[in-house]
Amino acid sequence: MIREKNFLLEGKYEKPIVTDVYFEPNQQPKPIVIFCHGYKGFKDWGAWDLVAEKFAEANFFFIKFNFSHNGGTADQPIDFPDLEAFAQDNFSKQLDDLQTVIDWITTTKEFHANAEVQNINLIGHSRGGGIVTIKAEEENKVKKVITWNGVSDFESRFPKGEALQKWKDEMFYYVKNGRTQQQMPHHIQFYEDFITHKERFTIQRAANNLNKPYLIIHSEADPTVNISEAKQLHLWSKKSELFTLTGSDHVFKTKHPWDQNSLSSDLEKATNKSIRFIQD
Repeated sequence: MIREKNFLLEGKYEKPIVTDVYFEPNQQPKPIVIFCHGYKGFKDWGAWDLVAEKFAEANFFFIKFNFSHNGGTADQPIDFPDLEAFAQDNFSKQLDDLQTVIDWITTTKEFHANAEVQNINLIGHSRGGGIVTIKAEEENKVKKVITWNGVSDFESRFPKGEALQKWKDEMFYYVKNGRTQQQMPHHIQFYEDFITHKERFTIQRAANNLNKPYLIIHSEADPTVNISEAKQLHLWSKKSELFTLTGSDHVFKTKHPWDQNSLSSDLEKATNKSIRFIQD
């Protein structure tokens, strides 16, 4: 298996997109899967490497990457050494980063013996689920899309009332990262970018218009993104399938770091279901 890790793609916003590819070099064009991490996430979180290997073993060309402003750097792609970049992240940048990855793999001939460029599929975890739903609706190159405990709405997650006004007045608000203990800064441009492009960033609109196969995988006991959001996505999209996991959590009973050499039972179920969905 080929594992090329931490190579840099040039995006639109001066910071590189740190990227991994996993595939079996058997000179057979394979369906491409592009994986998008969620809020306060990164491509090397927890068991994502094992997920990549599982897809590669099933004869997929698997790509995962860090959004350019997720807080990681080219030298330190794990965790959040660059909080200034994190503060300047927004949905426009994430969608453009994903487009950069799509355009890169469809035009990079060195991989085309092993990557079927007409068969691109997206998976997004948590907030990344919203990103892939929007991108799948607007990008004809995408054939199928999958959310893993994905969100159904961005706007409801912004501060409201006095908290929003305080953010506008002070320009920053902070969310504590329980694992790293960092105070993660959010510049007001994040909210302003959302308001400017609110129609595009409305996941319901994208799901309503999504005329391609859409798999919604969700943990019934997810404490971070409630199962009701998966049910909304399923209701909105006429070509969707809802697959639920009982008793699981937001990260399918994994954690970071993940020291085991196999997937959790729940993450294996999500991965296997996703593989079958793309293959069918």
